[in-house]
Amino acid sequence: MSNNQVILTIAATLDYLIGDPWGWPHPVRLMGWIIYNLQKFIEKYLHHPVIQRSAGIGLAIGLVTISGISGWLIVQAAQRLHPLLGNIIASILLATCFAGRSLRAAGEEVLQTLNEKDIAAARAILSRYVGRDTEQLTETEIFRAVLETVTENATDGVMAPLFYAILGAFLPGVGSVPLALAYKAASTLDSMVGYREYPYIYIGWFSAKQEDILTWLPCRLLVITLAILSGRPLYVWQICRRDARKDSSPNSGWSECAYAAVLGVQLGGTNWYRGVAKQKPLLGDPIYPITADKIKQATLLTRYCFLIWLAIALIILSWF
Repeated sequence: MSNNQVILTIAATLDYLIGDPWGWPHPVRLMGWIIYNLQKFIEKYLHHPVIQRSAGIGLAIGLVTISGISGWLIVQAAQRLHPLLGNIIASILLATCFAGRSLRAAGEEVLQTLNEKDIAAARAILSRYVGRDTEQLTETEIFRAVLETVTENATDGVMAPLFYAILGAFLPGVGSVPLALAYKAASTLDSMVGYREYPYIYIGWFSAKQEDILTWLPCRLLVITLAILSGRPLYVWQICRRDARKDSSPNSGWSECAYAAVLGVQLGGTNWYRGVAKQKPLLGDPIYPITADKIKQATLLTRYCFLIWLAIALIILSWF
């Protein structure tokens, strides 16, 4: 096996077995610290919309570029010390870019408390993973919130990082780590400042657009993969074309809708954010109710898609 094949395989295995242990150093935490402090600096000292917008562009492009270059330099330095050390460091860094186990564990944690009939605890745990108000959610609404989180983050948390890791593996002298870290920086920027509300309107608009563009292709490839796995690709594609475009996001609507079509459930409806109701578009048809089993099926589908993409990449890399 080539170095790229070894690194991809070990990183995928580490994510599946270990994930992101709580409290361990993580590149995303460093990215988050940088974004938070620079955002506060911009808010405090740069008040004109044009200047804020320019600073936001610099923040977005700068963090993505620095993250990619830093990943490349770290791996290269480790490789110079010893090739084995280089592979180990690269595998660990790449594993931090995959959120498969973390996403699965978050869903399982909420489901476990619901299984124990502790809805208050389920609401509290769910509040750590979603932006909506959770204090008054019923069990049915909690199931929907978990499934929407699992299906939306399947793209930017799991499949898109893998896509860029695979792309980097095919670029001579680049490798998987730099592109995967660069994408995680873009995704983290979007999750922290990519909102159409004060104080992020001008600071985060470019971060939101950047992440939309970078996620567009991986998202469509995921939809196609899910459609094929369903055995009803035309049906899934028709549902997505009918409903996904209703969502304001060019990617999360497609991701959620594809899972909804495959599972035969309906996502969307009324969500509350800081006491304000927001109507999300309905995605899919309510053929079946959303249950714990449907959520487990969704996480399993994500795992299948991940393994399919990984296997195809490893096979193609073996020819180079």
